[in-house]
Amino acid sequence: MPVGAKAMIVREALQGLFDALVTEGYRTLGPTLREGAIVYDDVRHVSELPAGWTDSQEAGRYQLRRREDAAWFGFNVGPHSWKRFLHPPLELLWSARRSGDSFEITVPAAEAKLALIGVRACELHAIAIQDRVFCAGRYRDDSYQARRTDTFIVAVNCGQAGGTCFCVSMGSGPKAAAGFDLSLTELLGADRATFLVEVGSEAGARMLERIASRPPTEAELAGAQAALERTAARMGRKLDTTHLRELLREQAGHPRWDEAGERCLSCGNCTMVCPTCFCTSVEDHSSLDGAAAGRVRLWDSCFTLDFSYVHGGSVRHSTGARYRHWLAHKLSYWIDQFGTSGCVGCGRCITWCPVGIDITEEAAALRTPGRAKRKEVTHEEP
Repeated sequence: MPVGAKAMIVREALQGLFDALVTEGYRTLGPTLREGAIVYDDVRHVSELPAGWTDSQEAGRYQLRRREDAAWFGFNVGPHSWKRFLHPPLELLWSARRSGDSFEITVPAAEAKLALIGVRACELHAIAIQDRVFCAGRYRDDSYQARRTDTFIVAVNCGQAGGTCFCVSMGSGPKAAAGFDLSLTELLGADRATFLVEVGSEAGARMLERIASRPPTEAELAGAQAALERTAARMGRKLDTTHLRELLREQAGHPRWDEAGERCLSCGNCTMVCPTCFCTSVEDHSSLDGAAAGRVRLWDSCFTLDFSYVHGGSVRHSTGARYRHWLAHKLSYWIDQFGTSGCVGCGRCITWCPVGIDITEEAAALRTPGRAKRKEVTHEEP
């Protein structure tokens, strides 16, 4: 089956894809219900998918609720992004153990191949952005590259928009356009649920051949397209990106930054849930007897006071300055560094902000003239 081909499978046939991936040595990861949220975790059987569940999301609010149908993918993105697996929050870089008068250095063995099931269009864009950061620039990351080399991606086109979604504004959804091996569009019929499957790679074609499928009808193709159009028309948020890159540079002294800083808790939630934020720090640990040591890398956030610490103090000592740096980097400086915006419109930073700060609202406020305050001296250029 060629790349770009489409086929129909009954919903139960998806288990055959799970089984085929496991047989090929993949660790299968997908959405599942855990502790009051839909998160990404190990999933080996379709019964572990959140059938019949959806979520309600607004600024600072996330709530699960039951659907009126049994859709498997009838929800929006949750607190976890796929970054958790491709760029882990805590990673052992190397360990060492004393052997006589020297040390033996050990680098962690390669992990199992990853199969990501249920990747949304905005998340595909986020993965592509992280690929630029870790695979295409001067500072390549070997462990990230190893994970991405063998990753199998099953995308899911969105059949609904969340209250904080704005992927249409960022050109990143709701349809998965590239970067997947297979993509699914869930079609709920009166008698039986089916999936329209699109082949995105030769590896995807080989996997699809291992499960029963048939050609789609014109009505099924039209139904899938109509679902995507409905989703695109019902975004919960919008972000005007017109000259936004330049605007953020020009409004460095806008009073809105201080207003946001008064609300912001500097908790770093927005950077933790963001699928593109990549900042880390490194820690070295050793045993009390000096026999063993190790170096770990862990996620860090530009919202912490120590993140920009240099001799004499932090470069960005106020919360407003740190918020300005984060938003300006995401929507302006990132373009200079990587050729694309650092935002994909997933809305996670809005939903999971404890005080409900809305990135779309803040960007819009900067378009309103304000009396500039004395600009804090910072070094925010990349």
